[in-house]
Amino acid sequence: MSMKRKVLLLYGGWEGHTPEQFADYAESELLQGFDVVRSQDLGMLEINTLRKFDLFVPIWTFDSLSLQQETDLLDAVASGMGMVAWHGNTSAFLGNRPHKMMLGGKFVAHPGGDSTKYTVNFESDEPLVEKLNDFSIVSEQYYLLVDPAVNVLATTVIDGGEYPWLKGVKMPVAWKRMWGEGRVFYCAIGHTLADLRIPAVNTLLKRAVMWASEKNIPSGN
Repeated sequence: MSMKRKVLLLYGGWEGHTPEQFADYAESELLQGFDVVRSQDLGMLEINTLRKFDLFVPIWTFDSLSLQQETDLLDAVASGMGMVAWHGNTSAFLGNRPHKMMLGGKFVAHPGGDSTKYTVNFESDEPLVEKLNDFSIVSEQYYLLVDPAVNVLATTVIDGGEYPWLKGVKMPVAWKRMWGEGRVFYCAIGHTLADLRIPAVNTLLKRAVMWASEKNIPSGN
C-alpha cells in the first residue's frame, strides 16, 4: 500500500484575504488523498519540520519571516519539497527578497481594482495546461515583477486602470519553476473563492498540486 504524500497547509496573515476559508477550500478540493497538516504558525518553517513534508501550500499575505525561517524554507524546497501558491503569496513577506526569488514574482499593483474584466490565455500545451480553454474573469488583475527564469503557463493583457500607460502589457498569470530539486508553482488568480472555482483554474491548481508533489498529472479537463 502506497504512503500518502504529506502536505503542510500554512495559512494566515492579512485577514482581508480570508485565509481560513481558502485553507478549507484547499483541503477539501485540492488536497484530497493527501495527508494534510494545517497550521497557522510560521514556526513550522523550521528545517527539521519541513523535511517531513512532500508539499507546501502557503495561504498567506503580508507579514515577514525571520532570516532563519526564510533560509530553512528555501533549503527545504531546494531539497525537494514542492510548493503551490496563489494570489496574495506574491504579497507575502515583502521584506524577504530570497523568498520572492524562489517564488518567481512579486506583487506591485492591481490596476482597476477588483472589478477589472480581463482574459486569461494559456501559453503552452504541456501537461499542466493541456486542453484548458482561455477564459474571461472579473476580478483583480495582478501587475507583477516576474523572474524571467520561470516557465510561464498563462498570461493576460493588462487593462491599465488608473495607469493607462500600462495598458496592453502582456503579464504572466501562472508559472512553474524549479528551485533546486523542488517544484514551485504560482497562480495570480484567487482574490475570491469563486475565482479559484472557475473550471480551468480549479483544474490547473489540481494539476499543479500533483506536479509539485511529483505525482502523475491527470489529462483532460
